[in-house]
Amino acid sequence: MPKTTRHTQTSPESTAPTTEMRPTESTAPPEPAPTGISRQETIAIWTILASAFVVILNETIIGVALPRIMVDLDIDAATGQWLSTAFMLTLAIVIPTAGWLLQRFTTRAIFLGAITMFSIGTLLAAVAPGFGILLLARVIQASGTGVMMPLLMTTVMMLVPVHQRGRMMGNISIVMSMAPALGPVVAGLVLSVLPWRWLFWLVLPIGIVSLIVGAVLIRNVGETTKAPLDGLSVVLSALGFGGLVYGLSSLGEAAQGAAFVAPWIPLVAGAVALGAFGWRQRALERGDRALMDLRTFRSHGFTIGLVVMAAMMATLFGVIILLPIYAQDALHLTPLTTGLLVLPGGLLMGLAGPVVGRLYDKYGPKPLVLPGVVLVFVASTGMALLFGADTPWWLVMTGHIVLSSGLALTFTPLFSASLGSVEPHLYSHGSAIVGTVQQLAGALGTALAIVMYTVVGNAVTSSGGTLESALASGARAAFAVSAAMAVVAFVLAFFLQRPAEEVEGATPGHH
Repeated sequence: MPKTTRHTQTSPESTAPTTEMRPTESTAPPEPAPTGISRQETIAIWTILASAFVVILNETIIGVALPRIMVDLDIDAATGQWLSTAFMLTLAIVIPTAGWLLQRFTTRAIFLGAITMFSIGTLLAAVAPGFGILLLARVIQASGTGVMMPLLMTTVMMLVPVHQRGRMMGNISIVMSMAPALGPVVAGLVLSVLPWRWLFWLVLPIGIVSLIVGAVLIRNVGETTKAPLDGLSVVLSALGFGGLVYGLSSLGEAAQGAAFVAPWIPLVAGAVALGAFGWRQRALERGDRALMDLRTFRSHGFTIGLVVMAAMMATLFGVIILLPIYAQDALHLTPLTTGLLVLPGGLLMGLAGPVVGRLYDKYGPKPLVLPGVVLVFVASTGMALLFGADTPWWLVMTGHIVLSSGLALTFTPLFSASLGSVEPHLYSHGSAIVGTVQQLAGALGTALAIVMYTVVGNAVTSSGGTLESALASGARAAFAVSAAMAVVAFVLAFFLQRPAEEVEGATPGHH
């Protein structure tokens, strides 16, 4: 398949000559998008899509298996939690570098490298003799996982014509929605009959098949540049994003009395490093050498869409972590029953993606995002008011389905509108920023949910309430936070606009 030219535009800050070899830049508008994509390009997208599903599914199965792992490896909960924390920290470090990786290396090389790292980590996890090796395996897995979603989004933005992007982004939402929903269910089913190591043994063949299929079928997309890697930016990025993610995770652990360090230490250190990282990127942008090009934020559509997306992502992760805890601790449901309880909502969110994508292609973001945020607010408010120690299971399922319906209406339009608002030569950086914000929002949503759940629950217990009523009160407080975030998202959603290149007659790439 011939390479697809990556169109670039000259910015006022990049007119100074550089010694780097780059694709020829032109002030002329990019050529109109083709009317369709080839069979090979379609295969490439779907191969990456299927692989992304597998790696995200793997990310969500460890929580259910953690109690078994703790017993088998003779570790306590605080130590075992590092299997999840280390995974998140690695993602926070790897994803910000994805923009540079996608410019420097070919699509095929990045995919094969990512899926190889994931498969090696999965094999190592399956045979790990102790906690140290298992922790290393999770870090290796995360190193491959981190670039998969930015790779997928950038490939879609480069190959798919603007009038079909919503539909394809809807397919991406299947990965983001159904994989987290299926992870606990799959883990529960496997653990009911097999040891925890089989969670990795069953995933490993899928990774190997993806590697073989990718090696045979995936061809390169776009052109690479000899973009230099700024070592200081990598260090500041790791300290900044890693510090924030770890600090947010520590908030929840501190509320439960299990934090290794005071949360404010990594939060402050991360904020300082992130400020220095931003200053460094602004300086490097003049020579097009930034690790994460912040010129993407010049697009109001990208910035507004990103903030609304962060609010919805925080809500999603908060519910993913909190609802199973509430169902098992307060309602005394089994892990498998809990997984089945949230499965319909997760399936609905994923299966609705392509339909929502088609609606986006026809109507744009605002007619979908506004009612979606309203549904999230209604569901979160209902959970905050109605959930208690004796709530029937069908009411919990109904609340989750309504919430999932709202999220389904928001994610696809927000991905499409935000990335579509970015200049084409910044697609890889936009994808990396979206992935990074997703991780930060997920950590924030999880931290807020756990902190509210624990603090309010402890207050009720200390005042003489039963354990079940305390846990229910904590859950209601956490859902009230989700409702508040939905209000903020609703206000911002009024400012969402369809990207200029999707509007008939607009100049492609002009924002």
